[in-house]
Formats: sequence, structure tokens, C-alpha cells
Amino acid sequence: MGFLPVFFDVSVRPVLLFGAGPQAQAKLHLLRAAGAQVRWFSADAEVDAQASLGGHYAGRIDRRTGEPGDADIASALAVISAAGRGADDRIAGRARALGVPVNVVDRLDLSTFIFPAIVNRGDVTVAIGTGGASPVLARRIREQIEAILPARIGEFAALMRRHRDSIVSARKRVAGFSPRRFWERVIDGPIGAAFLVGRTEEAEAALSCAIADAESFDRNAKGAVHLVGAGPGDADLLTLRALKALQDADVVFYDESIGADILDRARRDAELVFVGEREGEPGIGQSEINRRLAQAANAGHQVVRLAGGDPFESGRGNEELEYLRAQGIAVMVVPGITSKLACAVETGAGAARHRSSGTLEFNTTSAN
Repeated sequence: MGFLPVFFDVSVRPVLLFGAGPQAQAKLHLLRAAGAQVRWFSADAEVDAQASLGGHYAGRIDRRTGEPGDADIASALAVISAAGRGADDRIAGRARALGVPVNVVDRLDLSTFIFPAIVNRGDVTVAIGTGGASPVLARRIREQIEAILPARIGEFAALMRRHRDSIVSARKRVAGFSPRRFWERVIDGPIGAAFLVGRTEEAEAALSCAIADAESFDRNAKGAVHLVGAGPGDADLLTLRALKALQDADVVFYDESIGADILDRARRDAELVFVGEREGEPGIGQSEINRRLAQAANAGHQVVRLAGGDPFESGRGNEELEYLRAQGIAVMVVPGITSKLACAVETGAGAARHRSSGTLEFNTTSAN
């Protein structure tokens, strides 16, 4: 690891930005997104461009012309230069001499820190770096993380921050109370699951109740059940939410329609329980499946009931949902791709592959 990832508090001192071209604009946008106060220098000929750019960003930007002096550099939290060769070399040398972190855009040799690729979810920030070796690779990794990170994860972190003082109070009044264990139960349990699927008001109300009665919440915490559609049997056709449920599960109940490649996507230490029918052997029956789902959730486990296709089209999802809710157990529904839809897409793709004309006419938009 050539660079140590850190997060600067950009509110303590201004960040100095030198330059006014597209690269400087990109860094300005990033700094403003982080709430930084920017001291922005540019050459005299760039004053008009500088002024017009500044109006696009909220907050105070201290705009100045010319090259920054040593006092400007020394008082900065960090220096970013995108003014071009010659000017960048001078600024980098002076910043180094003054002991101020400096980044020269696209000049790793002059930089003492670099910018990672960033996934921004409000209060949750993920930074990806390759040591400056391949920004393109970092961006590709960022895209993959963007795809799997829940859209509401930043809002969830903000919810936790709002209740931080209440957790401190609970620690003082409840003997043996562990904030870490409490938050693990919130994040991994029904409250976290409900918030991330959009039931935010319900989740926040449940969190407030859990904090108010922290002792019993810690002692009597229940698990949750995710009714997950596995699609037509291809692991690559699992939805992102289905993958997340599998990777969070303590126990996975599955039937004969689920193949090994799909079960391999579950967490390695998850308990896998077969509840289907095998040739020559009777199944255990729906009422017994319902009982086992409830039993596992009441033991505090995160439970996945995995069925082929969409459990509300081809399975017994409605029966399981009604039974579990009647038992007071939190249930999350994760629909799956139906075989009908998958076959329609595959048939269309196959038709496209077999066209003999030089122009591919099949519109793949419907497959997304």
C-alpha cells in the first residue's frame, strides 16, 4: 500500500486550489461536495472564467488572481494545482518545502497525496485507490461498488448519527449495555432491513423504541425473514437485493428448484436447510416450513426463504407472508425474475444472434 487512505476535516482550514481549466473545475466540484472552503487562485487571463465558475457552487469561495504566496500555502490544509507544467512544478516545490500536502493533477511525481475514486452516499463515503497506477481501474471498481451499495445507506448512517446522544444516555443508565452490540442488532436486524427497503418512518420509530427500552431490546431482539425469489435458476439473474439478503443470512431455507451455484452466493457460514421434495420422499409440508421460518426468526436469526422464480407467482409466498406477520415477525419481500420474463429475453437475444444481416437490430434495452 503506497498511500495511506485518510479523511480530512475540510472545515478546519481552507483548501488552496490553483488553476481554472477543466481539471481545476472537477476538483472544485469535489471540494464543494465535501463542504470545503476553497481559496482559489488563477492567472490574470482566467479571471472571467474563474468568476463564472464560482457562481455554480454554494458556500464561500475566496477567489484571487495570480500565483499564491508562501503565506497562502502555509495556511492551507492542502494544496491542489492544475495550472499546467512550470506553474505546477513551482507550487509543488513550495508546498513540499512548507510541509503542506500537495496534489498536482495527473502528476504523481509531484504529489504527496492523491484523490481516490469516490462512492458518495451522503454520510457514507467509500474511497478506492490504486496507488495512482490506474485511475480507470479505480473507476471500474467504484462502479461495481455503486451497484451493490444500498441507495439509502447514507440516510441510514445519518439516522444513526441523529440518535448517537441517545445511545450515550442508554449506556449510562443500562448496566452492561454495549453500543456496539446494540448497533449490530439494529443494522443486521429488522430495523436496518426495513429502512434500506424504504420503510424509513417505521424503522425510525422502531429504533426510538429500541433505544428507550434498550435493555429488553438487547435481550429479546428478534430476527427477520426475507422471502427471496431466486429467478429462473441462473445465479447471474439474481437481483442485487437477493444477493445482499443471501450474504447477510444466518439461515437459508431452500427447495428443489435452487441449484448449488445459487446456494454458493450465500454467506459461507450460513446454515442451509432443505425444505423441498426429493424423488421418492414426501415434502415436509407448508405448515412445517412456516413453523421453522418463525422459529429461526424468533431465535434472532436473519432468515432467507429462497424459492425459484418469484415466490408470489410460482411459490407459496403469500401463505408464508401472512403466517409470519401474524406471528409478529418482520418480513421483507425480495421479488425475483420470473422464468417467463427470462425466457422472453433469452428468446429475443437468441433471435438477435441468429440474424444474418450486417446490422444488429435487436434492442437490448428490454433486457436491462
